[in-house]
Amino acid sequence: MFAAFSTALSALDANGVAVAVVGNNLANMNTTGYKQSVAYFQDLVSESLNAGQTQVGFGVAPPLTITQFTQGAIQSSSGSLDAAIQGSGFFVVSNNGTTQYTRAGSFQVDLSGNLLTPSGQQVQGWMATDGVVNTGGPIGNITVPVGAMQAPQATQNITLSANFDASAATGSASDWSAPITVYDSLGNAHVLTLNFQQTAANTWSCQATVPGADVQGGTAGTPYDIGSPVALQFSSSGQLTGTTPAEPINFAFQPSDSAAPMSVNWNPINSDGTSPLTQYAQSSATSGATQDGSAASQLTQVTMGNGGQLLATYSSGQQVVVGQVAIANVQNPQTLVSVGNNSYQVSADTAAPAIGAPGTGGRGTIVGGALESSNVDMATELTNLIVLQSAYQANSKVVTTVDTLAQATTNLIT
Repeated sequence: MFAAFSTALSALDANGVAVAVVGNNLANMNTTGYKQSVAYFQDLVSESLNAGQTQVGFGVAPPLTITQFTQGAIQSSSGSLDAAIQGSGFFVVSNNGTTQYTRAGSFQVDLSGNLLTPSGQQVQGWMATDGVVNTGGPIGNITVPVGAMQAPQATQNITLSANFDASAATGSASDWSAPITVYDSLGNAHVLTLNFQQTAANTWSCQATVPGADVQGGTAGTPYDIGSPVALQFSSSGQLTGTTPAEPINFAFQPSDSAAPMSVNWNPINSDGTSPLTQYAQSSATSGATQDGSAASQLTQVTMGNGGQLLATYSSGQQVVVGQVAIANVQNPQTLVSVGNNSYQVSADTAAPAIGAPGTGGRGTIVGGALESSNVDMATELTNLIVLQSAYQANSKVVTTVDTLAQATTNLIT
């Protein structure tokens, strides 16, 4: 009889714990990256009576709680540094030197440029060198260049896509030009103009000029010729066949400021023999031009790209990779221990986390500008809550029944 009393009490205790687990799941329905816990019940050893033909259990043990690391819904967010993991894996963070793991990717940057979680943990990954990330090296804190200025890049190469009017008359009537803005080593802009004129059938000359005020020895208001004219030869089918001098063509001049001498290359013929220059019976015009220089520019924004790359955008419009977020893959994540703030730590039973780049080694991918929602299903949790409430009420009835039987037994004695 008293065994029945203790059995019912163990059930009350176990169901109370399970209700607390369900309550915690419901409380974290809106917690980013939260993973639901499930309470698993197990019985205690039975007592053998009547030569082993009767077994009476001693009740239920405190339930085991196991975290379910199923995928939560990924939703777009307004945070430029937000990230969500699609698939298996965890973000790696450092909490005062202690390595922890999280699925919550709501990141932010402090005044020093450190990439942090909302609770101040430092996000781990790799920093880029000249826009290149070595994911084979050790991970460390990620720091973005807050307020940094990008140094200017002197133009070294230009390209031009254009058509030359095959029906144009030879001489000045065929004149046309293609201006291209280039940059010197200080980031000052100079307009390099390619001036074209048909000098003979299927032959055009090209004379490069810059404003006289922009070059040492030049005269303000008068274009300054760079080098000698270049001859462009076209075939009868309108294809560029060669240049004189041979490509690549170099335009060199000394800017009037204190910048280094400029040396700009133009290769109008591709390595496969094709050319972006044609001579058809259409108006002479430029369809595209590029150059690889840039002025000095300020950092305007740092965003999280797909794949976990941190992209710095400068006022010049250029984007540069400044870092890469790491992902840790854990073979048995159910053994991780929750330490709060959406984070986990390894336990004695946890396999060594394998840290690497997203999308490699079985690791999930990273979706930039998004967050992973909790995987708690409200309907399931409310159903569990009803079942646990019924179980609790049933076992409380056992307690009152055993108490009634005990009183009846006491009355028999008296």
